[in-house]
Amino acid sequence: MVSERGFDELVAEAEAAPIEGWGFSWLAGRATEERPPWGYARLVGARLAAVDAALDIDTGGGEVLAEAASAPPPLLVATEAWPPNVPVARRNLSRVGGHVVRVGDRPPLPFRDAAFDLVVSRHPVDTRWDEVARVLRPGGSFLSQQIGPGTVRELSEAILGPLPPPEHRHPEHAVASAEAAGLTVVDLRTATLRTVFQDIGAVAWFLRKVVWTVPGFTVDRHRAALRRLDERIRTEGPFVAHARRFLIEACRR
Repeated sequence: MVSERGFDELVAEAEAAPIEGWGFSWLAGRATEERPPWGYARLVGARLAAVDAALDIDTGGGEVLAEAASAPPPLLVATEAWPPNVPVARRNLSRVGGHVVRVGDRPPLPFRDAAFDLVVSRHPVDTRWDEVARVLRPGGSFLSQQIGPGTVRELSEAILGPLPPPEHRHPEHAVASAEAAGLTVVDLRTATLRTVFQDIGAVAWFLRKVVWTVPGFTVDRHRAALRRLDERIRTEGPFVAHARRFLIEACRR
């Protein structure tokens, strides 16, 4: 149902809402996204129960790892680069015995070689395949759900106008990078997921949180485009975009 509240009220509410962590509960009743069919948290949970040492890269607020770690290994570590996420992740992962290490935007991982049986990462900003291979033990595995090319492109173009074809985040590029780092890819799956925004507040909050959708997004800078999209939602109904995801699993030889 399209909101009866006005544009300014909806956008102001979204601009004031917190965006720390990597949970999306603020969008409940206002936006939906289909889940990938493979069940990432379930897959991670099964692997955590079978290893002694695991690392989660770009954990966000630790929400996904905390959900997955019903049977955590003796050593469970996560890294996070965005400062506001770090205390959220520490709070969430302390419940399952996890430790959070704050890192820079693109550093070497602060761990010794061959430290982990399992490395996982959900929606990493940029996968450092050489570093993943370095910290994995022989026979260890990397499991990651990643953002595919052109994800929610319809939303990006609604704000920015027509865009060139996406150059990055193609699954085949991830496979080539993994193999170049000395890993063997054992699983690759892709999915296109329907994403629905019920009101412009949901759009504005999503764009504040998922910063790569519209780089440099702010409500003030993009107010005119938001207002046009608000009018479209009120006239045509909820705005539909499509998220793209892929699952990749690679093992160290």
